[in-house]
Amino acid sequence: MSLPVDVNEEALPVPAGYRILIAIPPRDDKIGSIYLPDSLKDKEQTASIVGCVMRLGPDAYLDQDKYPSGPWCTVGDWVVFRAYSGTRIKIDGQEFRLINDDTVEGVVDDPRKIVRA
Repeated sequence: MSLPVDVNEEALPVPAGYRILIAIPPRDDKIGSIYLPDSLKDKEQTASIVGCVMRLGPDAYLDQDKYPSGPWCTVGDWVVFRAYSGTRIKIDGQEFRLINDDTVEGVVDDPRKIVRA
């Protein structure tokens, strides 16, 4: 799956320390045959649990004691994380999150199959 970003790469912030910059895919306008009002679509996007790793901070996954097997994810991976985690920002209408490296809970092949329960 391609990256969900339609912004200038230079406009993206560089995560500090052990933070990770995640791009949040835009929410569909409907679920099944039901169209979502913008207010509900925004709430669903705020509670999103999947995103694409855009950048890693310089200290992400460097702690050998905490990450003996190495990094949990790399740039370009689609990851699952807890709803409402991280710092939310928007750049040119695209939502991003800055999350801690240990917030990643899994890597997925196809984020379209992941739905918050």
